[in-house]
Amino acid sequence: MNSVERYNGTPKLMVPAFGIGILGLVLTAVGAFVGDARAAAHSYLFGYVYWAGIAVASIIMVAVFHTAKAKWMTVLRRAMETMAISVPIFAVLFLGLIPALKLLYPWVPESPLTSEFTDVQLHHLHSKHGYLNVGFFYARQVIYFLVWTFVSHRLYGWSTRQDEGGDLMLTVKQRFFAPGSLPFLALTITFAAFDWMMSLTPLWQSTIYGVYYFAGSFLAAFCVLTLTTVNAQGKDLYGNLVTTAHYHNLGKLMLAFVAFWAYIAFSQFLLVWIANLPEEAPWYHVRIFGGWRPVSIALFFIQFLIPFGILLSRNLKLQPRKLAVVAVYLLIVHAVDLYWLIFPAYNSEHPSFPWTIITAWVGVGGIAVGFALFRARGRYTVPVKDPYIADSLRYVQP
Repeated sequence: MNSVERYNGTPKLMVPAFGIGILGLVLTAVGAFVGDARAAAHSYLFGYVYWAGIAVASIIMVAVFHTAKAKWMTVLRRAMETMAISVPIFAVLFLGLIPALKLLYPWVPESPLTSEFTDVQLHHLHSKHGYLNVGFFYARQVIYFLVWTFVSHRLYGWSTRQDEGGDLMLTVKQRFFAPGSLPFLALTITFAAFDWMMSLTPLWQSTIYGVYYFAGSFLAAFCVLTLTTVNAQGKDLYGNLVTTAHYHNLGKLMLAFVAFWAYIAFSQFLLVWIANLPEEAPWYHVRIFGGWRPVSIALFFIQFLIPFGILLSRNLKLQPRKLAVVAVYLLIVHAVDLYWLIFPAYNSEHPSFPWTIITAWVGVGGIAVGFALFRARGRYTVPVKDPYIADSLRYVQP
């Protein structure tokens, strides 16, 4: 471990990431002012929930591994922690959603979207005013970001402080704190999914929706971790310390969450189909019987059958470059999944693909990646004095 030095930042990555991110956000704003403002608003929401979900899933990932007292992932943990501490930038990026609330959510006062509602639907919508009102919506966002920021910085702070003195009590603190944080993380990501996406269609509800969003985001977080690890080769980086056994585990986790996503997706569909309630069925009716049907059918194949079959291969999971290709594929498919969740609220007749969806995704992603690299400066890329780092470096498949 003496060969690992502090990461001093990579201007060739960080500066372009910020530059591309700013350019993407500016172009999205231009699209909102000179083009279709509703399309730009939905595009920004799409980019936001994509990258924010990965950041929050990374916090949960770190907490889960501490709770499980897993040793094998110690060499990978700093990368996960760095992904997790990017959360504060999403509190700033959330400000971009505020001017767009009326264009996104029918429950916002004076929203033009309510003109499509019948009197009965307006009555039902009014009955949800206690929860779906702007003031309480903002208050919930504050709670979410306070919880996410506190947990991520607490775990990251103890982890990086241990790099200096190797205090074993810091490991004890992390492993004591992490299990208690999980219920709060689970609740906040669930209600964030309700607020950000499910309330696009406020007369529909599903208690599984938050788990669905978590499943896709958790899978995407493992894919980002895999890509980061494969490309973290060179001076002061941790990729050279990672063995094929670690990659094998990452591949198995990707396989597990491909299956978990499919299970949650089918569970939600099955419950709605069996109940066949008039306030629940329309959400799926739009996606199954209209112009969105091809996307719905494609998701079954591209997000479950194809990656599940590919990731069954043990040899593939032992080859980092091939596993990275699968990770890129799954990140693209995750984008399709979120598109399927969000954009029927913009156009229920058929899929539409405004150019702002690309600029918003690149813009939010560029800012998030740049901020994460900025936060990593001056730190080791592995927890060099963690008591289990030697076990992690020696890890072999049981």
